[in-house]
Amino acid sequence: MSRIGKQPVVLPKGITAKIEGARILIEGPKGKDSLGIPASIKVVVEGAQIIVTRNSEEKLDKSLHGTIRALINSYVQGVNQGYKKELDIVGVGYKAQMKGTVLNLNLGFSHVVEMPVPAGLKVATPNPNRIVVDGFNKQQVGEFAAKIKKVYPVEPYQGKGVRYVGEEVKKKLGKALAK
Repeated sequence: MSRIGKQPVVLPKGITAKIEGARILIEGPKGKDSLGIPASIKVVVEGAQIIVTRNSEEKLDKSLHGTIRALINSYVQGVNQGYKKELDIVGVGYKAQMKGTVLNLNLGFSHVVEMPVPAGLKVATPNPNRIVVDGFNKQQVGEFAAKIKKVYPVEPYQGKGVRYVGEEVKKKLGKALAK
């Protein structure tokens, strides 16, 4: 049996889970989310626990067993505490600003890059060089943060660009210093 899949998902206080057909609906203080369950996986809500089992010993079912359990745990954690990604903008004159539901990025291009914020996410700019992406869906938070970073990835010579907080960029020597 899968080491991750056989562990039950514990529901914290204030979180509810319901099975509706081939979906599990999880609700909490931060929001609600649902996950489709494959036919070969069985999910049961017993009291304050969610138990995930599989119907057969096929390779696909074994891999889905642990994956579905991990996704359910991620959803429970998301609707309870939420997920957050922070990004730093490094560069002279580079900045970010929220205008309504649109994130405006000034990154040295001839134009301002406008990025509409997806539903379910909160984006804040506590200062012009910091972007905070917050939400209850781990995948959405990570995906939007990666999109922001992709607009101007950190270049290795001067270190300019958008990076995650705490990310270290290994700088390269310039052409004149490399022998």
